[in-house]
Amino acid sequence: MNKTPLPTKQTLEQKWYVVDAEGQRLGRLATEIAMILRGKNKPSFTPHMDTGDFVIVVNAEKVVVTGRKNEQKLYRRHSGRPGGMKTETFDQLQRRIPNRIIEKAVKGMLPKNVMGRKLFTKLKVYAGPDHPHAAQTPETLTINTIPARN
Repeated sequence: MNKTPLPTKQTLEQKWYVVDAEGQRLGRLATEIAMILRGKNKPSFTPHMDTGDFVIVVNAEKVVVTGRKNEQKLYRRHSGRPGGMKTETFDQLQRRIPNRIIEKAVKGMLPKNVMGRKLFTKLKVYAGPDHPHAAQTPETLTINTIPARN
């Protein structure tokens, strides 16, 4: 009986990828990023291990949504105090903290456990075109999505 070989820390190769979010649709972009963070695009994928890669997202302020989601999609947060619920639309949050939009979308697609929280730390999102991870020599990753129709 043959056993399936499990990847070890030494055999795992964790790469760095740069994704340009300019003109990309939020959901399509987030699913691709979540797959790479989780490692599902690799033949060595193991559900209980962190086999994924690091992802750097640039131009987060230029991500788009279709339809009227920019005025209808709501982001909620709670301070923990009674009556502490704050709500803002996609447009308001994009003006205030554009990287939180992508972070929230990707985080919702990761497992809801210790491993999911660990995977989330491998996502780096930046509003502008610059990032401080040049030393990791990241590869550019193009995500092929259908252009948005409004």
